Amino acid sequence: MLLPHPPTPSLPHPLQIAQASKLQVVYPPAAHSTTAKKIFLIGSAPIGADVLVNGQPIRRSSAGNFGPSFPLVMGENKFVVEYAGQSQTIVVTRTAAQPEVPTNAFGKDSLYPTEPIARLPGELICLSAIAPANATVSAAIGSQTVKLLPESSTAIADNLSILTGNLDAQTVAGLYRGCLQSNQIGNLGAPSYTLQLPNANPITDSAKGTIEILNPTTLKTIAVTAPTGVARTGSDSEFARLTPLPTGTTDRVTGKEGAWLRLDYGAWIKESETKVVSQSGVPIDSAVRGVTSRSGKDWTQILIPMQTAVPIQINQVGQTLQLTLHHTRSQASVQRLVNNPIVSHVTWQQINPTTLQYTLHLKTSHAWGYKVRYEGNLLILALKNPPDLIAKSNLSGIKILLDPGHGGAEDPGSRGGGGIPEKDVTIVVSKLLRDRLIKRGATVIMTREGDDDIGPNERAQLIAKTEPTIALSLHYNALPDDGNAEKIQGVSAFWYHSQSQPLAQFLHDYVTKKLDRPSDNVFWNNLALTRPTVAPSVMLELGYMIHPEEYTWITDPVQQQRLADTLAEGIEVWLRSR
Repeated sequence: MLLPHPPTPSLPHPLQIAQASKLQVVYPPAAHSTTAKKIFLIGSAPIGADVLVNGQPIRRSSAGNFGPSFPLVMGENKFVVEYAGQSQTIVVTRTAAQPEVPTNAFGKDSLYPTEPIARLPGELICLSAIAPANATVSAAIGSQTVKLLPESSTAIADNLSILTGNLDAQTVAGLYRGCLQSNQIGNLGAPSYTLQLPNANPITDSAKGTIEILNPTTLKTIAVTAPTGVARTGSDSEFARLTPLPTGTTDRVTGKEGAWLRLDYGAWIKESETKVVSQSGVPIDSAVRGVTSRSGKDWTQILIPMQTAVPIQINQVGQTLQLTLHHTRSQASVQRLVNNPIVSHVTWQQINPTTLQYTLHLKTSHAWGYKVRYEGNLLILALKNPPDLIAKSNLSGIKILLDPGHGGAEDPGSRGGGGIPEKDVTIVVSKLLRDRLIKRGATVIMTREGDDDIGPNERAQLIAKTEPTIALSLHYNALPDDGNAEKIQGVSAFWYHSQSQPLAQFLHDYVTKKLDRPSDNVFWNNLALTRPTVAPSVMLELGYMIHPEEYTWITDPVQQQRLADTLAEGIEVWLRSR
C-alpha cells in the first residue's frame, strides 16, 4: 500500500510499563509441555522488591525484566513466582524426546512402511521396527523373510539447535532394521512382522503401508500443475528444498512414499502438485540447439527451446548463475546474446550424457533477481537488470518492500518481559523506516499497515507479484526452550539465495557498527521470506525480545528512531555501492 499513510505509532517506554504494572510472567504459559532439558521464565515486575522463583531471588534488569533458566526433570515441574504478595504458578511438563520402547510389544506406529510405498525392481528396501532390546525380530513380504537386527541410530538435533548451541544427538532406542530386494512386479502387500521374546509366545503385527514394485516399461510420466512445484531431497517436508519446478515440467515417477513421488532426476514432489500425462514408460529426453535472448527495461530473458519441459536446477555461484537441465543433450552450434545490462556471455557444458548445464556470466557482482517459466516447451529464464542510481540524487525508481513480521490475533510473535508482542514493535519500526525511505525518493510497499493476519507464504507471494528492487522482513528474535534468554542477544540477518547474501551481510554490519549493537551473526536459512527469487530478499532479526536488557532497547521510541535512520541510510549506501 502506497501513500498516503497514517501517522506512525509509538510504543510506551518499557521503564514506564514495568513501573506501572504488576508481576507478570509472559512465558511459558501456565501449562506448558516441552522436550527441552531446561526452561526460561520471561516476565517483569516493578523495581522495589525481589522477584522469587521457588523461594529464591532472581536477577532482573534495571527496568524490572527477567529471563532466568531452570533445569527440568522428566514429568511435572512447578515454578512459583512471587513478588510483593503476588504469586503465579507455572507448571512445565517435560516429555521424552524419543518414544519409549515397550517391554513386550512393537513400538506404536514403528513398523515400516506406515504408508504405501513404491520402488523399482531390484531396489533395496529397508524395513524397520521398534522392539525390546532382547527380542528376535523378522519381517515377511511376498515370498521373502528378512531378519531385522538391532541397529545403533541417532536422531540429530533440529535446525533451531544452531541458535542454542545444543547440538547433542539423541540415541534412538530399540531400532531393528533389515533390507531386501524384489523383482516381483506388482503390489506385494504389507510386511508382516514377528517379535519373539525369550520364554514367550511370538507376537505378530502388520505394517500399515504396502509395498509395490513398479513395472519399468509402464512408469507414469507426470507434469507439474502447481505454480511452482516444491522439489525436495526426500519424501517429507523436513527434507531440504531444491530448485522449484516450473508449471509444465515433466518427468517419470520412479518411486512413491505416501503422498510423495520420486522423480527420475532424483527429487521428490507431492503428488497433489502433479497430474499424470502418460504411462508409456518412455524416459524423458530432450535436445537443445539455438539459444537466444531479449532485453527490456527491467528484465533480460534467456530463451531456450526444448523438445520437452525437463526438470531444472538453478544455482548462483559468485558472478555466475548456473542453469542445469536434466534429461537433456546439447546439439547447439550457435547462440545469440543481445547487449544487455546484466549478462556478459553464456557458456555451456555437457556434464554427463543426460545433464546439460548453462552458465550465465554476470556483469554485476551478483544477481538482482530471477524468474523462470515454461511457455509450452520454451524455457524462459529472466534476470532482473540492476538498478541505476549513478545520475540520481535520491532513490527514485527504487522499489522497496518492507514486511513487518507477524500480525493478527493468532500470530503475535515473541513477547518480552514487559509483555509487548513482537508484532507491535515490527510495525512501528517498519513504518518509521518506510517514512525515511519515501523521503529519500523510494517507492515503498508494505505487506501490512495494521494488525493484519497475513501468512508467510502470502507475504512471499507479494514479493513475487510486485518485483521490488529489494525486500526486507523485519523481526525480533526469541529462542527455543533450551536456550539462555539472559545470555544471547544481538542483531542477525538471514539469506537463502546468493544474490541476497551481500545485502544481508552489509545491513547486519552497518546496524551493529553504527548503533554499537551486539552481533548474533549472519545465517543462511530456508525461510518463506528469504526464498523469493525476484529480488534480494533478507530477513533481519533486530534483537531479542526475551533478553531482559535488550528488550528495553528494542521498545525505546528514541532507539527505534535511531534504528530506522540507520537502516534507511544503510539501504541507500548499499544500493549505491552496487
